[in-house]
Order: sequence, then structure tokens, then C-alpha cells
Amino acid sequence: MKTPYAFTLLLALLVSLPTLALAQHDHGAMAVTGSLKGLHEITQTNIMKTAEMLDEKVYAYRPTDDVRTTGQILAHIANAQYFFCSSAADEENPNKENFEEAATTKAAIVAALKGAFEYCGGVYTNMSDAAGAETKPFFGNEMAKSAILAFNSAHNYEHYGNLVTYMRLNGIVPPSSM
Repeated sequence: MKTPYAFTLLLALLVSLPTLALAQHDHGAMAVTGSLKGLHEITQTNIMKTAEMLDEKVYAYRPTDDVRTTGQILAHIANAQYFFCSSAADEENPNKENFEEAATTKAAIVAALKGAFEYCGGVYTNMSDAAGAETKPFFGNEMAKSAILAFNSAHNYEHYGNLVTYMRLNGIVPPSSM
């Protein structure tokens, strides 16, 4: 009686091993780029919440004449999404507008950000760790494509930091502190 049970259990285990190995391989193939996507989604959430919650008055705000307005920073982030993500994907930049000049209202900037984050989301989703390890020239250096995606999130956080300061100066609690 124990022999057929043990044999059945062994047979079931042997049959499932290729599936388990494939599942581990697929998860491993996206460990780095999947993590980068998660980081990007955090920056996207904070930036989109910021863009949606602020009014036109705050969009026009700048603490000094030497810096961008809130709206210009948000538009710059939209431009940068296309730049970084198309570079990482080895694609021509699909954005043909300079949103800092073309998107001058809250509605236009929010729409630009949504489109830019949607485009980047596809790049992050489709980038495997193997493809992310490929290098290419970027800002005068050989850089892994996954590092370009990491640079994108660092850039998002850089400008989100500017936005947090602008919000605090206007008595607004930033989304990441809510």
C-alpha cells in the first residue's frame, strides 16, 4: 500500500518540477526590472496625486523668479518620462511636444502626465532583466537600460522634492505625507 502512494507522490512531484522551475525562472527574469517598476509606480502615484490635487493658483506658483513654476515642473516630469523610457526601450521618443511650452493649464499638464506615465509603464512592464542588463550610451556614459529606468525614478523623486517644498510653502500637505 505504501509503494503506490509513494510512487504517486513522487510522480506528481516530478511532473510539477518543470512548472515550478519555469515559475521561478519567470519570476527571476523580472526581479530587478519588476522592482524598478514598483519604485516607478510609487513616484507616479505621488506625482499624479500632486498634479490632480493642486489648483491653478498653485500651478502658477514659484518661490522665486529663478525657478520653474509648479506647473512647469510637472510638465518637465512628463517630458522626462518619454525621454528616459524611450531611451531605455531603444525607441524613438514618441513625444513630439515640449509640455513646458505646450501644456499651460492644469488639465493639459495632468493629461500629459497620464500619457507619459502610461507610456513608461509599458516600458517597465516589457523590460526583462536580461534586456535591462544591456548597455547603451546615455549622457556620455555606457549605462545599463535598467539603470536608465532607475535614473528616471531618481529624476522623478528629485522634482517631487521640489514640489513638496512648493506645497509646504503654500500650507499643503504633500501626498507622500498624507
